[in-house]
Amino acid sequence: MPIRTGRYVLTLPSGPVITGSAAVVGKKEGEGPLGQEFDHIFTDTTMGESSWEKAESALVREAIIRALAKASLSSAEIDVIFSGDLLNQCIATTFGLRELDIPFAGLYGACSTMALSLAMAAVFADSGAANNAIASTSSHFASAEKQFRYPLEYGGQRPPSAQWTATAAGAAVVSKSGGGPRIEQVLFGRIQDLGIKDANNMGAAMAPAACATIADFLRDTNTKPTDYDMILTGDLGAVGSKLLIELMQKQEGIDISPVHADCGLMLYSLDEQDVNSGASGCGCSGSVVCSYIMKRLTTGALKRVLFVGTGALMSPTSSRQGESIPGVAHAVLLTSTGRE
Repeated sequence: MPIRTGRYVLTLPSGPVITGSAAVVGKKEGEGPLGQEFDHIFTDTTMGESSWEKAESALVREAIIRALAKASLSSAEIDVIFSGDLLNQCIATTFGLRELDIPFAGLYGACSTMALSLAMAAVFADSGAANNAIASTSSHFASAEKQFRYPLEYGGQRPPSAQWTATAAGAAVVSKSGGGPRIEQVLFGRIQDLGIKDANNMGAAMAPAACATIADFLRDTNTKPTDYDMILTGDLGAVGSKLLIELMQKQEGIDISPVHADCGLMLYSLDEQDVNSGASGCGCSGSVVCSYIMKRLTTGALKRVLFVGTGALMSPTSSRQGESIPGVAHAVLLTSTGRE
């Protein structure tokens, strides 16, 4: 059963195992520096579907099917799936999963959804509520642009602080036992809002939440940044990553720069691809974690990764009404195969 460590961290004594994970991406993501890490690259970003939303559904379904195959499990052996996306009522997820006949718990954590779903799946596995659970998420550049900004046909310009929503999906099977990377601890983050209203500067809106979660985790576990091979944030991009490092130093007196990495800076080549401040979207951290990170945890190249998924809790309605953009960050401690 989960044990509360300090104020916010949950320690999972059984160390739930990620027995299979998969990441599938679109053409632009496949052309980035992690292209060879992904399980499949769709060269047609419509995925053969008649709408962008249906394409995203196909994306997340493909990631889940591939993760199941790697775990050598069928959908009938999954007790619950935790998943969500950026679209209204999480339609990419619900329509993508409806044929799999798996008990479904829909989540909305914006770009933090991969960390949130992993944390939920791990708590269920550790408590005995599930023998096998799935954590997954997705995003699609065109479906997100259509909902949050303008359809692609509009051709709107993007400021330097804007980020490019990834066309990608990630899925991980979390089990009570088996071989693979483990989830040792999780932290469900607190909402932070410093009054940022610019929807084209998500990094600034999410950085305070990442700072609070990382500081809470280090304090509760009595650890320091160098105890981890990597403190990996999800989707802060160039602007948000710089702000996070500054906030950690000024507010907490902690320097995370030697071990910090950001999925939003890893997915694309900022010098060669037109992505402004980097990547965003649920599928950004979902695809990076379920491919590059999991592979290196499996081989032991990475031993301890504190994954901190960040999310901007906004909607088109709130933005049009002039509301600020609250942020949240959830943390998952991923460790390499086996236990010390």
